[in-house]
Amino acid sequence: MRVVVTGAAGFIGSNLVHGLNAIGIDDVIAVDDLTEGPKYRNLLGAQLSDYFDKDEFYPRFARRELGKVAVVFHQGACSDTMEHNGRFMLENNYRRSKELLDASQAQGTRLLYASSAATYGGSATFKEEPQYEQPLNVYGYSKLLFDNIVRRALPEVRSQVVGFRYFNVYGPREQHKGRMASVAYHHFKQFRDKGEVSLFGAHGGYDAGTQSRDFVSVDDVVAVNLWFLDNPERSGIFNLGTGRAQPFNDVALATVNGCRRLAGQPPLTLQQQLSDGLVTYVPFPEALVGKYQSYTRADLGALRSTGCDVKFADVASGVARYIDWLAAQNPT
Repeated sequence: MRVVVTGAAGFIGSNLVHGLNAIGIDDVIAVDDLTEGPKYRNLLGAQLSDYFDKDEFYPRFARRELGKVAVVFHQGACSDTMEHNGRFMLENNYRRSKELLDASQAQGTRLLYASSAATYGGSATFKEEPQYEQPLNVYGYSKLLFDNIVRRALPEVRSQVVGFRYFNVYGPREQHKGRMASVAYHHFKQFRDKGEVSLFGAHGGYDAGTQSRDFVSVDDVVAVNLWFLDNPERSGIFNLGTGRAQPFNDVALATVNGCRRLAGQPPLTLQQQLSDGLVTYVPFPEALVGKYQSYTRADLGALRSTGCDVKFADVASGVARYIDWLAAQNPT
C-alpha cells in the first residue's frame, strides 16, 4: 500500500509516519517544507519510499505522476492561531486542500485530513454541526471553509474522505512548533530551566489555572487515524479529542510530578506545588482577550457511532508518558 503524508516532518505528521511503519507500511511518501531544516529529526528512523517538497508534490500528484496512491494523510497546514495574514492562511490551508480533494477523488485515492477544534471558536458546544461553529481567528475559519467543501462533497464521493477536528494535541516530536507547542511541552521546559511552571491567571469567569481544554495524546490521534485506515467505508467529519475537559492545573500537576518522579522525588498535590512555588500564575495576556478558548470538550457521539472504539488517555497518564519521552530526549 502506497500512502502519502503531507506535513510529514511536523508534529502529527511525523507521528503518523512512525505509526504507519509500526503496522508494516513502509511505502510512505513524505511531503513537507524543510526550510526549517531541523524538523528532519522527526523523521529519523522512519522508513520512507520518497520525499517531496510541498510545492513539487501537489502538481505532480494532480498529474498522476506518483503511481497508485491508496491514501493521503493530509496534515500539512499553517497551524499558527496567531497568524493574521488571511490571504496566506486561505491559500495554504483552504485552496491547497481543495485542490488535493479534487485530485484525490479523480484518482480514487482516500483522503484523511486534519481539521481543527478551532472551527468551534467561541462556541460552548463542540458538536460537528454548523450552528456551533464560530471560529475566533482566520486559522479556524480556513479549516471550517474546507470542512464545508467536504460536507458538500460527501454524498457523492468516490473514495473515503475523513476530516479530524483535533483538539489540544500533545506528545512527542512537537519541539519545532515554538510558541504553538503544547502546554505540556512548555511546562517541561519551564520546570527544567526554572524549577517552576506558570499558568494564566483568572480570566473570563475562570479562576487561575482552571481554564479547561480537551487534551489528547498524539498516540491516540494516530490510533484513530489508523482505525479509519482499516475502515475505508467510513467517511465524515469527526471530533478527535478525549471527550473530557481538564483544567490547565491538571497538566501542570502531571508535568511537575512526572519530573519529580524521574528525580526520585515523591508526588505532590496541586496545593503543595502552589505552596512550594512549583506552580505559579501570570496575568492573562491582553493580546489573547477575545481570541482564546477557555473551555473545550469534544462531543464524541459522531466518532463513536462509526464503531471507532479507541480509548483515550487522560492527562495524568498521557502527560506522564510524554514527560518520560521528553526526559529521554533531553537528558540533564
